[in-house]
Amino acid sequence: MTTGLEHDNAFFSAEAFRERALSRLTLELPQDATDPAWRPRRGDHVLNPDLFKEGLAAIATPAAVLVPIVPRADGAQVLLTRRSTALRRHAGQVAFPGGRIDPEDDGPIDAALREAEEEIGLSRSVVTPLGFLDVYLTHSGFRILPLVALVTPPFGLLINPEEVDEAFEVPLQFLMEPANHLQESRTREGITRHFYAMPFADKKIWGVTAGILRNLHERLYA
Repeated sequence: MTTGLEHDNAFFSAEAFRERALSRLTLELPQDATDPAWRPRRGDHVLNPDLFKEGLAAIATPAAVLVPIVPRADGAQVLLTRRSTALRRHAGQVAFPGGRIDPEDDGPIDAALREAEEEIGLSRSVVTPLGFLDVYLTHSGFRILPLVALVTPPFGLLINPEEVDEAFEVPLQFLMEPANHLQESRTREGITRHFYAMPFADKKIWGVTAGILRNLHERLYA
């Protein structure tokens, strides 16, 4: 697989990532996360401007995902999940832990941590939030706010089989290499949609997940 980044492991260590995140991200809510009339700059519409529906941003469902960065001896890793193949929507797709923000949640941070606990049993006690990425608007009608956080080992996971088939880690260095950010397309019911894809080993990271990772690269490494 292509990497091409001429950096040693220290450049992609969790500590180096933490310093970058703290200097470039914030835990203050971005305007497009709190104002429904604000059209997010990131989302499926970036690669598919002709398919963007006016007014979608205003009615989209607020959601939050956790972007978990795990310190490892050979460099930071990104913790991802593969959604259950039994789910009605997006079955079997690679995703971040997360989901819609419920009325009972104390904001997007609480929602992202709750979903991570429910989906993969990741304890809040090992998660340190660092900052938000940009809101990501999906064509299916969600306004996703990604929360970047460090996850401190050792930690155990308890996979909820109703939602997730597996959890796995991918090297941050691989995901932050622009050469691995492919642009692909898929035609369904006569409509062609374009999206980012980052194939890694036997995992196909694409769509919203790849789009959020692309945003992580643009915010921290571009």
